[in-house]
Amino acid sequence: MTKKTRYPYRSLDATVPMHRRALDATQPMRPLRRMTSPKQRVRAILTALLLAAVALLAAATAVTGSACIFLEWAASQPPRTVLILGIDRRPGQGNVVRSDTLVLASFQPAAPHAALLSIPRDLYVDVPGYGSNRINTAHFWGENETAGGGPALAMQTVTYNFGVPVDHAIRVDFDGFRAVIDAVGGIDVYVEEAIVDDEYPTEDYGTIRIEIPAGLQHMDGETALQYARSRHGSSDFDRAARQQQILSALAERLLQPATWPRLPAVYLAVTSHVDTDMGLGDLLLCTITVLQTGPTGLEQRVIDQDMTQPWTTPSGGAVLLPRWELINPLVQELFFP
Repeated sequence: MTKKTRYPYRSLDATVPMHRRALDATQPMRPLRRMTSPKQRVRAILTALLLAAVALLAAATAVTGSACIFLEWAASQPPRTVLILGIDRRPGQGNVVRSDTLVLASFQPAAPHAALLSIPRDLYVDVPGYGSNRINTAHFWGENETAGGGPALAMQTVTYNFGVPVDHAIRVDFDGFRAVIDAVGGIDVYVEEAIVDDEYPTEDYGTIRIEIPAGLQHMDGETALQYARSRHGSSDFDRAARQQQILSALAERLLQPATWPRLPAVYLAVTSHVDTDMGLGDLLLCTITVLQTGPTGLEQRVIDQDMTQPWTTPSGGAVLLPRWELINPLVQELFFP
């Protein structure tokens, strides 16, 4: 499938905004789901074992260069674009909240190519049906309209503004983040500068002091969450870069054969705590793509301060205006190589 047919409303002019695309907002996304019943949990474990077997075969094939039905199948598939939403949901609060983190991931198995793009939560864009607002409000407004509508409107908002069709969404809260990291046995992250935060926010709306030393650190779920969330002494752009470090370290951990016996527990953690509309085929495709590129081949970019301009709205809100003349070429590079 050519890029033209896959992305019919992609602007070829990278000097103008790509928002106001032709968009069918009446098409609902497949429902986000969790596996909660005993039968669903057994199915989740069996699915994880299948994923592990496929990963083993694909990894062995990538090393030997021999033909593999899974690699041939993946190469014949169109790209998948996934919007990862981290939500700042406190206990008993529900899903009608803003998204705290937005990361757009691209998996292109034919290349192969995988990329992550962090989008600032304060980026001031057009939210379809709700006018100009911070991009993180899309999840709030969509979920407020209907259960499951938060990821759907967030996906539409990204497509509407960036010209990148989004196929799937993953929504994770603090509990899900911790559960997945713990299920893989923790992750290794190199901390460039020590994190000292005297006002790290707790889930009961209090604050505590946290310290994360510089250097290579093995992090459990709670420490990884603190590293990803801390804002003290750094900007949201730095925080986005740290979040991508976490995702890259998680991918690297999952690709290690020593971790594969943990995959049933990982998959169970995902299906128990993470909401997604991705099916088994989608997960297989993304897994195979990352196996082929490897964690070092995962492109990681952030829409940073150079690509945005601080602005105060008429109501007094501090937001970031997108500089499309700089953002559009980056989108072209990552999602339309």
